[in-house]
Amino acid sequence: MDVAAKICGLSSKAGVTAAVEGGAAYLGFVFYPPSPRAVSPADMARLCAGVPERIARVGLFVDAEDDEIATVLAAAPVDILQFHGTESPQRVAHAKARFGCPIMKAVAVATPDDVVIARQYQETADLLLFDAKPPRRSDTLPGGNGLPFDWALLAGHTWRLPWMLSGGLTAELLPEAVRVSGAACVDVSSGVESRPGKKDPAKIRAFLAAAGRL
Repeated sequence: MDVAAKICGLSSKAGVTAAVEGGAAYLGFVFYPPSPRAVSPADMARLCAGVPERIARVGLFVDAEDDEIATVLAAAPVDILQFHGTESPQRVAHAKARFGCPIMKAVAVATPDDVVIARQYQETADLLLFDAKPPRRSDTLPGGNGLPFDWALLAGHTWRLPWMLSGGLTAELLPEAVRVSGAACVDVSSGVESRPGKKDPAKIRAFLAAAGRL
């Protein structure tokens, strides 16, 4: 069966067009200023003009306050909130009640214990995303670092929520990543870029074509 894919960190019309035409199930837009992929609410609204309703539009936040999220939602067509920081299950529940949006919670993974932590979010989140735990450096971003983790850490686990695999994926690595992890949905950002923050339409199409063959 086809593996569903999310193209994250979109910031150009060419990237969005490639993702839409290639069959992406999710489009991701980053609202975290330190990221080279960050966009404004107006940018997202412009980029999503004409995007079919069947494609979910995801807004990524990192430990954001309610006011920041509300400002984005007032101007941008966000279908799903992605929390990619240290948000607790209680924070997820609060935001879901406050904004009425489904929430995707990213979980940083390096060890088996990290995978177990994800179970805390099964009662409050709507989707889970497993990403590589970032290195301990001051300049490291919470995600989009192009780093994979041991996909076998996810093998054999069952979840009450839909989940995505992320972290260092490319079109070339995708078949093995899906085989080992059992993922039915994947997320990519740096793996379809020519440089940080610069999406490569050809790489987006290649990644989505690879997902469609699985």
